[in-house]
Amino acid sequence: MVLNMSDAISIEYIFTFEDGRIEIFTLLLDRQTLSLIGEDLQEKPGWTELLRNRCSLCSLDEQSHTHCPIALNMAGIASAFRDCYAYEKVKVTVETEERTYTKETIIQEGLGSLIGIIMVASGCPTMEYLKPMVRFHLPFASLHETIFRMASVYLLAQYFIKQEGREPAWDLARIQDIYGRVGELNRDFAQRLAQAATKDANANALVNLDCFASMVPLAVDDILTELKQYFSAYLRHGSA
Repeated sequence: MVLNMSDAISIEYIFTFEDGRIEIFTLLLDRQTLSLIGEDLQEKPGWTELLRNRCSLCSLDEQSHTHCPIALNMAGIASAFRDCYAYEKVKVTVETEERTYTKETIIQEGLGSLIGIIMVASGCPTMEYLKPMVRFHLPFASLHETIFRMASVYLLAQYFIKQEGREPAWDLARIQDIYGRVGELNRDFAQRLAQAATKDANANALVNLDCFASMVPLAVDDILTELKQYFSAYLRHGSA
């Protein structure tokens, strides 16, 4: 099937540096699959080869995937930030179909938010469970927001599983397993990404994502307990 590019979901990241330089990255997602529509690189950097610093969880067939799909989709971004430090100040504007977000921050946070989309939408089997969150991308999300969104996505997935006549798993312990694997993949991929930079912005952005992934399993129970009070109407009366 030929994709109608005009029907693709567009998420645009605009980085404005203190020296006036501007970097713009437009991500296009297939509206049906949420897969990233990447460019066909004529020259693929050596650090993108699948077998070079391959992630321990990688299940891709090396015959059909000679290069890491995440790395290929990140090659342009890695090149743009290869000489940047993570702590450099930057203004980040994110334009989605629904609204525009703007934040004065450091490269590490802005780049981490952008990289998060690429990690999830590039076809990596480990990251597939997070793909629904890309459709309603929330830049610069806090830990509370991330856990609320992930719990919502997970429980909605169980609802769909039940609709198909299969046995759902309502226990949220599975979220801890998912994020544990995501954290492991982030740490492995950081080793690959380090080869693409002379400074630390790219790798530190991924470290930032890893910290989030590592914190989710540790904080999920406490944060959900905290959020429970907001559902008092449901707890008192059940369904309306």
